[in-house]
Formats: sequence, C-alpha cells, structure tokens
Amino acid sequence: MTDISPTLHRGVSDLMQRVAVDIVLPRFQNLAQHEIQEKAADDLVTIADKESEIALNEGLVRLLPEAGLVGEEACAADPSILASAGTGLCWIIDPIDGTGNFAAGRAPFGIMVALANDGVTEAGWIYDPLSGRLCHAIRNKGAFINEEPVAARPTGAERPIAGISTLFLEGGRRDTLLTRAKDALTLVDIPRCAAEQYPRLVLGINDISVFERTLPWDHAAGVLFLNEAGGRVCRNDGSPYRVGDNRAGMLAAATPRLWDAAAEILFD
Repeated sequence: MTDISPTLHRGVSDLMQRVAVDIVLPRFQNLAQHEIQEKAADDLVTIADKESEIALNEGLVRLLPEAGLVGEEACAADPSILASAGTGLCWIIDPIDGTGNFAAGRAPFGIMVALANDGVTEAGWIYDPLSGRLCHAIRNKGAFINEEPVAARPTGAERPIAGISTLFLEGGRRDTLLTRAKDALTLVDIPRCAAEQYPRLVLGINDISVFERTLPWDHAAGVLFLNEAGGRVCRNDGSPYRVGDNRAGMLAAATPRLWDAAAEILFD
C-alpha cells in the first residue's frame, strides 16, 4: 500500500481548490463558442478542461514525481496512454467531470483525482468547485467530506431510489434493464456527472447507480470513496473494480444489502 501522508493529502486538495479558483470557475458561464469542442458524439471538451489538466499535471508531478499521469484529455489526444493506467504508480485525472453540464453553464461538475498503484486505487479526491465540498478517501482508512468522517446511508425509501445511466447501453440491453427496474426501483434522473453521483450514494440522496462505461478518470476516486464509506461498488458480476480493467458495467449501492438486492433485480 502506498503511504498517503497528511502532507500529500493537503497538497492534492489544495491544488484542486487552486485550479478550481484560478481556471475552472472563471470560465463557468463565460465560455465562447470556439472554446467548446466535440471530441466525439455527446462528449465535449472545453478550454477549461485542457487548462485544468495541465495545471493538475504540473502540481501532481511536484507532489509525487515518481508517479505517472493518466488524464482524460491526454488520453483523448493519445489513447495509448490509457494502457499505463493499471501499471505502476500513477495519478488518474479528470480535470472537469460533467463537462457537458459545465459547457452548458449549469451544475453539477467537479474535479476528480485518484492515485493508483498497479491497478489498486490508494486514494481519491472529488472536489465540487461551486459548493466547496471535498470528498476524499484513503484505502483502508475511511472516507471523508470536508475532512469529517462519513458513512454511506440509504435513503430509507420504500422502493430504492436508482440513478441508472443508459447513455452507453445499446437498445436491447437498455430496454431489458429498464423493464427489470421499473416495478422494483424508483428511477430518477442522473446528474451526468460521476463527481456528483458518488456523493449522492453516500449522502442518502440515491440508493443505487448503474454505470456502463467505466473509464478510470470517471470512477477510480468515486469507487474508493463509496466503498470506504461502507457502500459497495463492483462489477455487475461482483468482481472488484480495478484501474486498467477495460470491461464495461458496474453497479453501485449505498449498502452491501442494497447492492445484493439490486443485482438480483437487474442482473438475476
């Protein structure tokens, strides 16, 4: 296990807050059209994403020079970088998660950073620039919001509340999943932002989430945060999530009991 010292934690959290103040927030609701580009269908990038990733890279290298860097925008420019995510010590960086929301001038969006070692996430940070909420977790040492320990709690609703992402599901699988869910779960809109979805599962806002695409910058920090808070996130078959594992599909729940119930409903 990599030693995550208080100094390293403070360095990462301070860096994320500085990047939010200096780069992200000044661009919020202040983007020119030419500062928003489409990388792929329904996948945007803005000048703030690019500038944020550069600043995060520079700061994280200073904090831990021996660690590699796997950032969302670097991987968009050179997909071969993603292959290094599960090998050795590396930072996993999402400079703005929820870029579609950010580009549209609405919440939620966030900054996500994780530190992984040979595919195992050792620490993760999720920062909400608008509220100042900092979620972080260290493997085997718990989860925290604004430095206070936190335990995941279910909503208490009679029918579990589920945010199910069907954005990357093909039609037949999407229809089957929603059919199974509709009579047993209360379906709610997803925030289209993993930096918001994972805290919702800890804070008693949602009980269950389903993800199809599981890119490391979207999930490394959030999976660790929810698991360390006492919830459960893993592959649909119950196997653990690892950085560098390119399989699709993941189920998250506020408690292990809810995970078991959701898996039976959704996946038999």
